[in-house]
Amino acid sequence: MFPFFKKKVSEVKKTGLDDTVSSSDLVNEQDQRQEEEVETALSFHPAWNLEKEQEYVFRFLNNELSPLKPNQISLAGVEMSNDGQQVAVTAFVRNSLQKPIKMENVELLLMKEDGSIFGRKEFDFAEIGEIPAESSRPWVFTFEKDFLLTEEIPSDNWKLAFNVSSLQPHRLDLEPTWEAQLSEEDKSKLEEIVKSVPKPNPKEFNLMGLSAKFMDSGNLNVTILLRNGNSRAIKLQQLPLEIKDAAGEVVARGGFTLEDFEVKANTTKPWSFVFPKEMILKENPDFSSWTASPIQ
Repeated sequence: MFPFFKKKVSEVKKTGLDDTVSSSDLVNEQDQRQEEEVETALSFHPAWNLEKEQEYVFRFLNNELSPLKPNQISLAGVEMSNDGQQVAVTAFVRNSLQKPIKMENVELLLMKEDGSIFGRKEFDFAEIGEIPAESSRPWVFTFEKDFLLTEEIPSDNWKLAFNVSSLQPHRLDLEPTWEAQLSEEDKSKLEEIVKSVPKPNPKEFNLMGLSAKFMDSGNLNVTILLRNGNSRAIKLQQLPLEIKDAAGEVVARGGFTLEDFEVKANTTKPWSFVFPKEMILKENPDFSSWTASPIQ
């Protein structure tokens, strides 16, 4: 489980860097205190049954860690092993708060020394359990091959990092032209719509119809919410669209070219698309409910 147990204690070396974030960003908790440094005591998961020699190795590694500042949560990378099919990362999860913390799903990033990302995966921190106050808990995070972005895995100076942006509330993002043209009332209505519907799942990108109406020219104007649940921005150049009405029948179908169009991470962007009348396949559709979806 822990390759470094095969080494002598004198040979055990911490090869990873540390990632430290504010507790308010991760668990929305903060202490009011004056200490400048916080030492974190070693804490093992209750289900772990380690031999004394193994406990000693972890104590040795934990004693080598730098103190934290108040109101911090940290991942201290210890060792990373790669068998060609998965990367197993041993790290300490550290809590400098004066109270225990519990976390749920958090996306973690594997990063090289230059900040480039070579792996990303969401982990259920409920499995790690409650992290006691001012403590440091070792854990193994496994990144299967599908979650690695390259086969070039560094041997040292890597970092296991929290993707804090993935924890932020899903929000509205307006293009500058929309920002300038919409009234404050219309912006507020859009923000309320974004807040009122369930946020997209992590790594999900979907479309939500907002309004559909025929113009005097016979063209169909639809406004769609493009919803990005990913932790990174999505750029679109081509978007083939299909519109279906309440009966589930195709009303219009066509492709659209977009220039410098980006939906930022964890945001919803409204955009309008006009289907020329030659792209309209059904007369007198029922728009009491309707859907917009990319054409596969």
